[in-house]
Amino acid sequence: MPECSLSELSAALERRARLLGVDLGDKTIGLALSDTGLVIASPLETLKRGKFTPDAQKIEALVADHGIGGIVYGLPVNMDGSEGPRCQSTRQFARNLDQRLPLPYAFQDERLSTAAVERVLIGQADMSRKRRAEVVDKAAAAWILQGALDALAAQRPPR
Repeated sequence: MPECSLSELSAALERRARLLGVDLGDKTIGLALSDTGLVIASPLETLKRGKFTPDAQKIEALVADHGIGGIVYGLPVNMDGSEGPRCQSTRQFARNLDQRLPLPYAFQDERLSTAAVERVLIGQADMSRKRRAEVVDKAAAAWILQGALDALAAQRPPR
């Protein structure tokens, strides 16, 4: 299924399906999971990045295990809004995964997400550097996914 907007992604989801948030790094892939009501994002897992096929197989297993119906990728746009090589790499990963796992997917601007998560982990959680390194990628994925969920909530008509 080709790339879509967040609202198209939401409309394409089956009832009670979850969204997977993906923060694609050079060495790791941070993953987060929404609840079935598409309100709250939670850190799920950090995968050590390797070759595409084993990474895709791990993601496919998580999709099956957690009832995931769509994917939100963090898009690392530059501060001026332009897209560089990291954006191209993320878009290519999404297209490649779509060949194996045809789920609707959208991109969410992830500018400063890792920096924001680092500040929270240092300031509020008072974590050691080693422990922060273990959780920052999946926490950044949750930050990205939460931004997408909040944007979707803002589009819904008030009750």
